[in-house]
Amino acid sequence: MFSKNLKYYRLLKGMSKKELAKQVNITPMAITNYENGDRYPDMDIMKRIAKCLEVKVSDFLEVRNENIVFSHNEFRKNTSLSKENQELIHESVEEYFSRFMNIVEILGGEVMPPFSKIHAIKITNNIDEDAKKLREYLGFAQEGPLEDLVGKLENKGFLIMFKSIDNNLFSGINGTVNGRPYIMINENMSPERQRSTLGHELAHIIFDWSNVNMSEKEIENYATAISGAFLFPKSDVIRELGIHRTSISKDMEFVAKEYGISMFLIAKRAELSNVVSQKVAKDFYIFASKQGWRKKEPNRIPPEKAYLFNQLVYRAVNEKEISIQKGAELLKVPYNQVAENCCFVGE
Repeated sequence: MFSKNLKYYRLLKGMSKKELAKQVNITPMAITNYENGDRYPDMDIMKRIAKCLEVKVSDFLEVRNENIVFSHNEFRKNTSLSKENQELIHESVEEYFSRFMNIVEILGGEVMPPFSKIHAIKITNNIDEDAKKLREYLGFAQEGPLEDLVGKLENKGFLIMFKSIDNNLFSGINGTVNGRPYIMINENMSPERQRSTLGHELAHIIFDWSNVNMSEKEIENYATAISGAFLFPKSDVIRELGIHRTSISKDMEFVAKEYGISMFLIAKRAELSNVVSQKVAKDFYIFASKQGWRKKEPNRIPPEKAYLFNQLVYRAVNEKEISIQKGAELLKVPYNQVAENCCFVGE
């Protein structure tokens, strides 16, 4: 798996083939051949490549799980993400879930919760009704905040991963790993935006978009609208904010914190639910933009975490299915960190 690992670490470093080849003093074609699996470098060249990419030679030799079939949702046709960024995102997903599925195979596939059929709900063209259907399909309450959304989804059989992608044009992507749905979220975003992105990607995964009469942009906007109603249902909007408000006021920050959503989403849901007028919402958007909130709204909640991978690795270590060292390699963390999380003091 040298070829896949080389490509992943090169993209992670943000280097082009030409840049890497120049630093290693080989040709760009040689890098292409290595990444395509057509040739294999000698140890001297491999060490020089590792030094340039600031990784260990052993990182190139990590075994990838070859029993995995990945399917990635396509990026939008008009995306501003570069080809390199798109490749990095796909390679990051495959590198991570290769490690994840290794531990699943070691423990046995039954350790993973069953997952619901994807692309199973028909679009009604009613945002609030579709959001209700999404909650119902996932077995969530029809009203109220969705606390620990990541944990809830992992318990429903979804594969969730967070990855720091240094590009604010990327928020998330979805696809399948051996038919099981995955969602990757950009870790660099605010916790509120991460939750909104989870809802957006869920809408893409669970609903059947094959026969909807919408453009690509309209589908994206509709999935975003479903996410907002999924996180903050209309009945909750009216109960929490009242039937009518004359402004988007500071007290609404308590609601934003309770539901784990941004003030922008509060304003939009209040507008769509007719709690505030379009003018009131517009005035807030102008105010928030002046505060710089479109780029970075203040965080009001702690970030959510995906724990399933760690949990399975620690379980395998404690059940003597793998060594502490193997656990550290799978999680890509120091040996002592795995030991501390697996063993009680004195064991």
